[in-house]
Amino acid sequence: MRRISKVAAVGLIAAVALTGCGEKHAGSSASGAPSDVCTGLKPSSPVKLAIAFDVGGRGDHSFNDSAYAGAENAVSKLGASCIEAQATQGESDAQREDRLKQLAEQGPNAIVGVGYLYSKAVNVVAPQYPKINFLVVDGYDPDKTVNKNVAYDAFQPQESSFLAGVAAALTTKSKIVGFIGAVPGATIGPFQAGYTAGVHAIAPSIKVESQYIVPSGDKGYADPADAKTIAQKMLDDGADVIFHAAGQSGAGLFEAVAAAGNGKWAIGVDSDQYTQVPADQRSHILTSALKRVDTGVFDFAQSVKQGKPQTGYVAYDLKNSGVGLSYSGGFLDKDKSRIMQYQKKIEDGQIKVPTDPSKVK
Repeated sequence: MRRISKVAAVGLIAAVALTGCGEKHAGSSASGAPSDVCTGLKPSSPVKLAIAFDVGGRGDHSFNDSAYAGAENAVSKLGASCIEAQATQGESDAQREDRLKQLAEQGPNAIVGVGYLYSKAVNVVAPQYPKINFLVVDGYDPDKTVNKNVAYDAFQPQESSFLAGVAAALTTKSKIVGFIGAVPGATIGPFQAGYTAGVHAIAPSIKVESQYIVPSGDKGYADPADAKTIAQKMLDDGADVIFHAAGQSGAGLFEAVAAAGNGKWAIGVDSDQYTQVPADQRSHILTSALKRVDTGVFDFAQSVKQGKPQTGYVAYDLKNSGVGLSYSGGFLDKDKSRIMQYQKKIEDGQIKVPTDPSKVK
């Protein structure tokens, strides 16, 4: 395994990114209210939690904010205390390793890496801190090392995306819908596959336009300008419902749909984005495909408090409410019973939702 290296070279970057010991951040809780609970670790806390965010960070109204909501719940319900660290675009594994090590040196007993990009870094750092428990959201064990102090949250976003596809198909008037992904690959592919499968479960004739913001790298998660351009093109081509799986970039989709006027809809991702967007955009947020990262972070913190920390892969799906669909705004009220029928079929195993977009007709 690789050793920690280049610490001196990346230390300044990591030090700037490391927060939680006094510096405040503009962020929002799951309810959209301003919040900042990760202000330092308290020796008396049963859970001393450190969170290393993914690209986009706090304020993305999506993946990272959902993780932060889990920390908020841990503070309020478990008596936890927490610190946080921010990521920057284009980071190397060495930089992520350095960030995790700096967090570990501050005395937490639980560290969360938000996003699969932390998988390799955690595998390097975790053995050096055997008394600290680590969680990687959407993570995997790249070296098959089976570190006993590492857990990986394995969400099934294709299931909630399928329901989002059903909702889109029941809503579209033009019979053209869209999907905008951050970057192709194993993380975002299941969103596209599930969404397309859900649309075609209602009507195979509905056209699904799909496009990714970038072909590789992490820029696609924090590029609302390009997302807006893609969304505008889809709208011009006739799409009237567009789903994004692109983190902070989704803000560009919401702007484009709101500007397009009545009859144009966006579908959010990860968090209930109806509750988080500006008021003038809410009437265009049809629903959100929920990925309960907040639940994963809270469950992990609770397991540490109970003295039985999670290890290995921890599955989250529709059946255990790890993923789901939001109904804020009431726009799906007339279709909710039909959508729930599909949810039950997935939970019962009658529908196996695909994860590979290339295999969805």
